[in-house]
Amino acid sequence: MTATVQQAMPIEFTEQAAKQVKKLIEEEENPALKLRVYVTGGGCSGFQYGFTFDEKVNPGDMEVPKEGVTLVVDPMSLQYLVGGIVNYEEGLQGSRFFVDNPNATTTCGCGSSFSI
Repeated sequence: MTATVQQAMPIEFTEQAAKQVKKLIEEEENPALKLRVYVTGGGCSGFQYGFTFDEKVNPGDMEVPKEGVTLVVDPMSLQYLVGGIVNYEEGLQGSRFFVDNPNATTTCGCGSSFSI
């Protein structure tokens, strides 16, 4: 019996988020699309999370495959997201992708910006 060792990724992509990405990609009818998560300056707390669909994977980008789709993170954003979890939720305030980030010392009420 051979044990398989799964390499630990610096960022986690939940099954729920991956399934939603898969659904959205199927609606777009473009299997080359990947979900890109990134961090930019701004927002109420200093940094802001962003999500976009992208066909391109740049040199140095990290790819996290799950459920037949891929999450892509650029190296600059990854330093702020290490240990984070990209998830998806549906609730009374609508549906959204979000990052559960253990590095964030403060977050804003909307959950889309943070500081370290």
